[in-house]
Amino acid sequence: MSTDAQRRAGDAPDEVASAGTAVPNVQEHAGLLRLVANSVPALMAFYDADTLRCLFANAGYAKTFGLDEQTVVGRTLEEIIGPESTRAIAPYVDEIRRHHRPQRYERQLPPSQGSRWIEVQLLPHFDVDGALSGAFVLINDITRYRQAERALRESEERLSKFMDASVEGIVFHKDGIITDANEPAVSMLGYTLDEIRGRKNLEFIAPDQVPRVIEVMTARAEIAYESAVLHRDGTRIPVEFIVRTVVHGGETLRMTVIRDLRATEAARARIHHLAHHDALTGLFNRTAFMERLDALMGSGRAGDAQGALLFIDLDNFKRVNDSLGHVAGDVLLQTLAQRLTSLLRASDIVARFGGDEFMVLLPGAMPLDDVQEVANKLLAALASPVMLDGRSISVTPSLGIALYPQHAHTPADLLKNADAAMYLAKRHGRATHQVYDPELGRRALEALELEMQLTRAIERDEFVLHYQPQVHAADGRLAGCEALIRWRHPTRGLVEPDLFIPLAEEQRLILPIGQWVLREAAHAARRWRDAGRALPVSVNLSSLQFRDAAFADGVAAVLAEAGIPGSMLEVEITERMLMDDLEAVRGTLQRLKELGVRVAIDDFGTGYSSLGHLNQLPIDRIKIDRSFVRGLPEHTGNAAIARAIVTLAASLGRQVIAEGVETEAQRDFLVALGCQQLQGLLFGAPTEGAPFAAAA
Repeated sequence: MSTDAQRRAGDAPDEVASAGTAVPNVQEHAGLLRLVANSVPALMAFYDADTLRCLFANAGYAKTFGLDEQTVVGRTLEEIIGPESTRAIAPYVDEIRRHHRPQRYERQLPPSQGSRWIEVQLLPHFDVDGALSGAFVLINDITRYRQAERALRESEERLSKFMDASVEGIVFHKDGIITDANEPAVSMLGYTLDEIRGRKNLEFIAPDQVPRVIEVMTARAEIAYESAVLHRDGTRIPVEFIVRTVVHGGETLRMTVIRDLRATEAARARIHHLAHHDALTGLFNRTAFMERLDALMGSGRAGDAQGALLFIDLDNFKRVNDSLGHVAGDVLLQTLAQRLTSLLRASDIVARFGGDEFMVLLPGAMPLDDVQEVANKLLAALASPVMLDGRSISVTPSLGIALYPQHAHTPADLLKNADAAMYLAKRHGRATHQVYDPELGRRALEALELEMQLTRAIERDEFVLHYQPQVHAADGRLAGCEALIRWRHPTRGLVEPDLFIPLAEEQRLILPIGQWVLREAAHAARRWRDAGRALPVSVNLSSLQFRDAAFADGVAAVLAEAGIPGSMLEVEITERMLMDDLEAVRGTLQRLKELGVRVAIDDFGTGYSSLGHLNQLPIDRIKIDRSFVRGLPEHTGNAAIARAIVTLAASLGRQVIAEGVETEAQRDFLVALGCQQLQGLLFGAPTEGAPFAAAA
């Protein structure tokens, strides 16, 4: 037996050897130990305490540091794990050498060794004498745990950053108990985080919304819905909840994003207001007004509602826009709207229907006298002057009244009837009101038919001029004539102007009709001159014609077309036309004078022109209205007015002509006053032909 064999045999206990039992030898023990060491998931090694040389390592340990089980044995700690790592763990090695206490630490391997995270345990080993002989090294790979921790930490950091960065409130709760919230959420509620954490989320929900919130929580629904929360001071805040179920910190929580809807609600309210109100005046618009009118009349079908509808139109409002500009017109409308609302009850409804149209609904039963009293107050308030750009401006309102259910059973019919009443007010001189009469419906239909026929009359050349002579008062010689339009209606026969001119003015058909009158009168004057009887012709103008900026140029074109001088044409304007923009009036009249056209004021004494205007404007003559000639000379009042007009004209150097002269007594009286020319049935009725025969 060799020495080694003898030594191994001598090492075995005698009792074991004598028993003759088969016992593994040292090599077999070592192999079995290595098999076990290589089978466990941990990395294992044993280092000498003095030299720090590896005396044993399992395969996993050796492989981790790029070695194997044979080459790792005998190497120093620094040779195996590297100088940098050796320095890093030196405190733990020193601790186990000095104090013989087990050590535990974690570290990350360098990139060359896989960058994995490991948990290391150093376990001291003592010899039979109790001296430190070495240390066992047990290493567990904890990379996945560190990665999980890092992922969780990063997730929490991302969540924290998201919560901090979000402008919307975020609240976490578990089974209805608040666990966390961000700053916007606690600020919205008026609390601190510590004050709401641990409290029930339902404590902060508006009471009427609690059932809905409980329903969502019970169903664990992931949903977005509108609700409301309560601020600490009790203020109700409209919000949108966006609810999700999340896993956070190993717990299943409910996360609620709270979106403040106050700005949204305000925007909705603003949009709703704009959709139902006039942007300029703030009054209801047409759509909103009709909705309320329909609601009133809808309830009235059951017999429990009544009301009055007032349709208001501002006459000549366009003139304000044209002369002072739309900004001034807007200010005027705003002022008038304020006046309307200030005079009405809170239950009354006011709307702006169009550019210069307003509607007032007076709900409830009111005697007609009371409705008319309200109408008169509104008319007075609207007619009161408004200061615009340093000027006192006033408009003339016309108002129509229709009652429900007396005058209509549908909103459309009630509106139509109030409109018809308003137009009747216009025909009665404006600045007044009229109550709808069923007869108005028939008249309105006739007016509509007449309007359509009037349009066709222009196209079909159905108009004709009649001429009435004007004579010198002193000797009765023919001085001129006035052109008077007639409508040769295909079924009604000859229609007088009083029946169609007001309608033509309302529908602005007076412009083409007036142009036709000018042209026809000018051509008639040309025919008479060519026949050897040069005779001036006088033409009445409408206010629409005269206010047209191109009117004077149109007159010049007509004169050129007819080939006559301006002295053969006279235009008659009313006193009311002189009340428009004085500078514009003066400019138009001056242009007419440059053309040689004469200008007369028709129906003098019935309007409101000032003497200052008469003195400043190039007026040729004044025409005494027939209403002041009637009853002369017996009617003392008319006699006084006629005398005053003649005296005024003489002082201003203007001629005077009186119309409506029908008796010798009237003629004699007017001649005695000093009236230069006369016109009336006494000298000839209007005829279609030339006025020569009538005046002969």
